[in-house]
Amino acid sequence: MTASPHVAVIGAGTLGLCTALNLLEQGARVTVLEAQSIASGSSGRSVGVVGSQFTDPFEIMLRVHSFRRFRQWEGQGLQFNHIGYLRLARTPAQMELFAKSVEIQGGAGLKSRLIHANELRDLVPHLSPDGLEGGLFGPDNGFLDPYDMCNFVARIVRERGGDIRQYRKVLGVGRRPGGYRLETNGDPLECDAVVNAGGAWAPGVAELFGQRLHIWPERHEAVVIHLDRPLDYTMPMVMDLVDGEGSGLNFRHDKPGELIAEIHKVTSVAPEDPDNYNDQCEEQSKVQLAELLLERVPDLPGARLGRGWAGLYPVTADHRPLVGPIDASEPALVTAAGAGGYGIQLAPVIGQIAADWVLQGAPASVPGAESLAPTAERDIRKVDH
Repeated sequence: MTASPHVAVIGAGTLGLCTALNLLEQGARVTVLEAQSIASGSSGRSVGVVGSQFTDPFEIMLRVHSFRRFRQWEGQGLQFNHIGYLRLARTPAQMELFAKSVEIQGGAGLKSRLIHANELRDLVPHLSPDGLEGGLFGPDNGFLDPYDMCNFVARIVRERGGDIRQYRKVLGVGRRPGGYRLETNGDPLECDAVVNAGGAWAPGVAELFGQRLHIWPERHEAVVIHLDRPLDYTMPMVMDLVDGEGSGLNFRHDKPGELIAEIHKVTSVAPEDPDNYNDQCEEQSKVQLAELLLERVPDLPGARLGRGWAGLYPVTADHRPLVGPIDASEPALVTAAGAGGYGIQLAPVIGQIAADWVLQGAPASVPGAESLAPTAERDIRKVDH
């Protein structure tokens, strides 16, 4: 590969744009090809949560890298709403895992603390502690607007000389010595390397290159909750899910008098066609959400369901993203996809890892990230999360 290779990044969601930025910072020339518009896929339909309250050391380490970038961007003007993130525990065993998470996060420079059951209402006065042992709380976690994030990163990409071509769908691929020729609905593009950051469309992009990429687009729904009057405190993000156990209910403050709630599915569902799926929230889903909310926050002031929508989680067999080349004999074709419902918070580190693969042949800046490379061993469909 040349000293300043030309890399095509397919997809202008958070993963594609963060990859483009990291490539530019390492000296590459970059063209982003997006079939629709910036953030038009899963990124633009996300609720934008950014949190580090996990129990797996590797998952925490990935977020340490992401938070480093988020702090930098916040200093450059990206709005990050530090409302905090509370993950609920239902069992003593989960509290033990949370205690270990506090140690790991503290050692990595992240703030978190244990919340016992009798302290939960001090943090979230409307929360019912019934059936709970406590929680894990990160005060610096929060949310951002994913559409704003994508356009923020896109602006930096352009300022650094990157080219973002919207409404440029890749229709065909030709291999040439030392690179590729991408046929689009506009002018063809000659490049030295390609990053497939197509999100729910990534498997279709992989097929154009004669590869198979096992990502299942799962449909997830979110709903706005209207309150008769604003809360007299800022409700943090609350999540009832620990390593696949729990209801999957999560909700958070969005703006005065409004919350956003969704159910993070704990069992697998049939994959959707990303070009033909229902992008609105179904009534049965609203009923289920209302039932869970009544159980966990029964006394919200005049809570009523508002508008809802649906987006796609690009899910992998082991629920970790796929970052790296599918075929070791073709290192210039790199995948950056499959982050499931964590694409926003993982995008900075996924972009970092993908750029490393393209330019250095390995994820040099993130120890252990080789485990995210697409391999046959990871391609086993699991029954649940």
